[in-house]
Formats: sequence, structure tokens, C-alpha cells
Amino acid sequence: MKPADQLDAFVEAGLRAGHDPDALRGALLAEGWSPAEVAGALGKWADHGLGVPVPRPQAKAAGQDAVLYALMFVALLIVTYNLGDLGFELIEAWLPDPLHDPYYAGTTASMRWSIALLIVALPVFLWLDRRAARAVASDPGARRAPMRHRFGAFTMFLSMLALLGAAVAVVYAGLTGVITAQFLAKVGLVVVIAALVIAWFRDFLAEG
Repeated sequence: MKPADQLDAFVEAGLRAGHDPDALRGALLAEGWSPAEVAGALGKWADHGLGVPVPRPQAKAAGQDAVLYALMFVALLIVTYNLGDLGFELIEAWLPDPLHDPYYAGTTASMRWSIALLIVALPVFLWLDRRAARAVASDPGARRAPMRHRFGAFTMFLSMLALLGAAVAVVYAGLTGVITAQFLAKVGLVVVIAALVIAWFRDFLAEG
């Protein structure tokens, strides 16, 4: 059972047993539930003198989180892709591959596009990440938000795929006997970017 479901079940059972809402609130706060979570769970029920708690209709409140994390994911994709693309261009310029690159075929136009996108997307990503961090700081219960977990899980999944692809590329290159300094530098860049993303977002999977 999810933490939010456990909280709802406890509150419902406590109210049906006749316990005072303030007593339930004190017990939950003592066990580490955030004030916002406790208020939200208690606010789902009303007392109309019937001897049983009456459920209140609940509005969907995940829209703001969905927009925040969707924008953050798009910004993250732009940042990581263009950081890798720019890094590959620089590696090809600094470490030419005599087997495949008799001359550097990169273009300054593609590098300018990557730099332009990074200049725009990176501050947007950092700002969105800061907003998500402030939301968790003001309400620790936000750490258990479903959208936050989905975003963290999908980000981790893609990062693991990148690491797996890098490992397959290394094995394939080893089997063919063609491993160059440029190839190793590109693989290293992919590994570093994926590892940074994993380190940055590992907290998004925490339950509390």
C-alpha cells in the first residue's frame, strides 16, 4: 500500500472509531507525517452528526506537478543531448580519428546551435529544478508525489539505457579490434553525462 493510501486508511478508521481529529493529527505529526499531508487527509472527511465521517469530493491537484516535471524533462533532454553533441564535435576536432575522419568534418553552425540551445535550456532547467526543490522544502510530503516519482524513474531508466549502450559499444569495439582515443573519449563523455543525471535525480525516487 502506498504511503498516501495508508494515511487515508488510518484517518478513515480513526474517525469511524470516534477519535477526535486533533488527536489523530497529533499522532500522525508525531510519526513524521508532514502538516500538509495530515491536513489533506483529514480534510477529505466531514462530520454531519451521522456517527460516521462523510467523504468530501476531492479535486485533482496533479496538473501543476505534471506541467513542472514535463517541462523539466524536456529541458533536461535538450541540455543532455546538446551537451553530448557539442562534446562530440569538440572531441572530433581535438582527437581526429585517422580511420574514419581524414579531416575534421564538423561545422561551426552545428556547434553554435548546441551552444545557443544550452544557453537557453540550462537556466530554464535549473530554475525548474529549484522550484521543485522549494516545493519539497516547504512541504516534505511533496517528495512522495506520484509525478515526481514517475519523472525520476523515467530519467533513471533513460540514463541506464545510455550506460548500457556505452557498454555495448565498448564490447563491440573490442571485438572488432578498433578502439581509438576519439572513441574512448566519446564513450567517456556519455558515461559522465549519464552518471551526472543519475546522481542529480536519485533523490526523486525517495519515499520520504
